[in-house]
Amino acid sequence: MNQPQLANAAAGLTLYDTASHTVSAFHSIQPGKVGIYVCGATVQSSPHIGHIRAAVAFDIVRRWFERLGYDVTFVRNVTDIDDKILDKSAAAGQRWWERAYIYEREFTKAYDELGVLPPTYEPRATGHMMDMVSLIQRIIDRGHAYVVRDEQGNPTGNVYFDVASWPHYGELTHQKQTAQGTETVTDIDAVDVEVDEAARIADAMGPSVDAAGDDKYNPVDPADMSPDKHDVRDFALWKAPKDTDPEDARWSTPFGEGRPGWHIECSAMSHRYLEGMFDIHGGGLDLRFPHHENEMAQTRAAGYDSAARWMHSAWVTAKGEKMSKSLGNGLSVPAVLAENPAWVVRYALGSVQYRSMLEWSDQTLAEANAAYERVMNFISRAEDVLGEQVDRAEIVAQRADDLPVDFVNAMNDDINVSGALAAVFTAIRNGNALMDAKADSDQIRAALVSVRAMLDTLGLDPEADPWKTEESGQATEVLGKLIEAQLEARTEARKNKDFATADAIRDSLTAAGITIEDTPQGPTWSI
Repeated sequence: MNQPQLANAAAGLTLYDTASHTVSAFHSIQPGKVGIYVCGATVQSSPHIGHIRAAVAFDIVRRWFERLGYDVTFVRNVTDIDDKILDKSAAAGQRWWERAYIYEREFTKAYDELGVLPPTYEPRATGHMMDMVSLIQRIIDRGHAYVVRDEQGNPTGNVYFDVASWPHYGELTHQKQTAQGTETVTDIDAVDVEVDEAARIADAMGPSVDAAGDDKYNPVDPADMSPDKHDVRDFALWKAPKDTDPEDARWSTPFGEGRPGWHIECSAMSHRYLEGMFDIHGGGLDLRFPHHENEMAQTRAAGYDSAARWMHSAWVTAKGEKMSKSLGNGLSVPAVLAENPAWVVRYALGSVQYRSMLEWSDQTLAEANAAYERVMNFISRAEDVLGEQVDRAEIVAQRADDLPVDFVNAMNDDINVSGALAAVFTAIRNGNALMDAKADSDQIRAALVSVRAMLDTLGLDPEADPWKTEESGQATEVLGKLIEAQLEARTEARKNKDFATADAIRDSLTAAGITIEDTPQGPTWSI
């Protein structure tokens, strides 16, 4: 099979690595291919802006790799079994799998509406139980996990990772192991000050929350105090069922009946789908510890390669405070989209570099709306001048080497989206200047193609789905309101026996391609 032909710009890509605290040149494990695993949602409730920020951030990373010419395998998992899903479904009188599927579909709808590309694979935890059981057994066999047994020597269903057996534990988050437990190393590289400061704030707030902003894993979980553990730092690979757990939320294994711990699913699925090309592991900042630290440890303890590079997106904040359901300031995606066009919301979520905190406010949305006006005014003006609309296929075919140098340099600088957007608006300003100067059509067309290709790299080409569909839907809605107003005027004219006016309204609508049908319930229309 022929290897993908990379753009020359690919040689200049540099990315940050959480584990090394450095920005370094990116080199894929397999030439021309990139494997990315991003922690997806725990589908316990509706998505909010905190969830979708991480999805948009890594969607942009993926799109840049593709523009550079890489063949990208993108995996985003779905956690469809955990304590919160079980507890909330029981409280709502639902089956746990019913609740998980309802909210999985809500997440998919939110991803689609905000232009997040579908993953290459989207595995569910419940679909990979045998993978997890096999991985746990491998870790046990290698001496890095232990099965808890009862007084008769029977397995209870609890299996823990033996942290003391793994001297590398703490390397991702730069923590050192002591007799008293895990301590954070304070000599943090200045490059990661913002991210690590955020992590320290999270620790000070108490229970850890996941990238979605939901309480998901508390480092001082009640299970941590279990007398079954050899060490307070040990974490669950497999969990014995609670008395309240439904019968269909339990799986039989060699180490007892139960269900998986949170961390093991990502190790099993990343190895399943990215063996030999696990270039990047992505996720929200909150997942660094304990989730990703534990995931790295158990994967490597099993004898498998963990991610070559770890990337973490920062939080969405509201008035300087982290946005999360646990703090009561989460904004649901449906509520935000009911008041703002999806393009504007996407722009707002992706307008800063992934490692920067994103302040969510009316001002953020106002700036995104202003950006939309500038973009659409330029594209509409250029298309009017050219007398044509550039085909999407031509935009998609633009390689990184075809784009402006300042845009390429910004994206190659650890996905500096702010710098990339500055390059977009510079190109728009230059394109408008060309039209003001009545430059030849080839120059104007080249400017239009360049702007749209840059926007497309950020998932914002207005002529692409879902934005084109959104625009069509808005146009249909506006058309419907105009027609309904005309029909109301016609009905009023008929009541007043002004049949000339009523007939004139009907004739004008018919001439416009609108068919009117009078029914006992009132007039209806169709195109």
